[in-house]
Amino acid sequence: MKILVSNDDGYLAPGIIALAEALRPIAEVVVVAPDSNRSGSSNSLTLDRPLSVFRADNGFYFVNGTPSDCVHVALTGGLAFRPDLIVSGINQGQNMGDDTLYSGTVAAATEGYLFGIPAIAFSQVEKGWAHVDAAARIAREIVERDFDMLQKPYLLNVNIPNLPYDEIKGIRAARLGKRHESEPVIRSLDPHGREIFWIGPAGKAKDAGEGTDFHTVAHGYVSVTPLQVDLTHSAQLDVLKKGLS
Repeated sequence: MKILVSNDDGYLAPGIIALAEALRPIAEVVVVAPDSNRSGSSNSLTLDRPLSVFRADNGFYFVNGTPSDCVHVALTGGLAFRPDLIVSGINQGQNMGDDTLYSGTVAAATEGYLFGIPAIAFSQVEKGWAHVDAAARIAREIVERDFDMLQKPYLLNVNIPNLPYDEIKGIRAARLGKRHESEPVIRSLDPHGREIFWIGPAGKAKDAGEGTDFHTVAHGYVSVTPLQVDLTHSAQLDVLKKGLS
């Protein structure tokens, strides 16, 4: 198996290092990741300047761009082979519910999916990298699983509780929950006295009932959510057709 690994926390993040080490015994692994933290970059591609690719001392490649840039460059000219799987993460912090729309971690996996390659995004629920080795072990077990029941390519979003391996209760399929609206922006002043704004914290969970990713990880399980990219609102499309006829 050949696996392309990326993330949005940057090539020096403990999560991607642990993930690559966990996958090397079962696959040929190439890491192409951003040069710095690009959290919240979503599916953005850099079109206003050229990108550069560098190789770190540990063999990882890093790009002065977004997670989507990293996977795009790798797949369209950077790699000498076509990967069997794209793996993104392990992210520092959850990507559940509405987070998936903003997540650079999910975006890296999505970029591979758009090229017709199965892809999995991995995140830890809490920040701080606690028990990241356990999360990496879980990630490898999921990569090794047989997903022949799914139509290929598939796109999976995985969230792992920050628990010791023996305390994780299992792995469950879950749907995305939903958050309340984000908290207000945080106003401040720059050194010149000009008003600046920091994006506020994400909203609390709104739909966190049984079967959601929020509920699943809160009860000590790993959540696995299959994602799709088609944004067409099919029900409203039919209504719109009638209204415009």
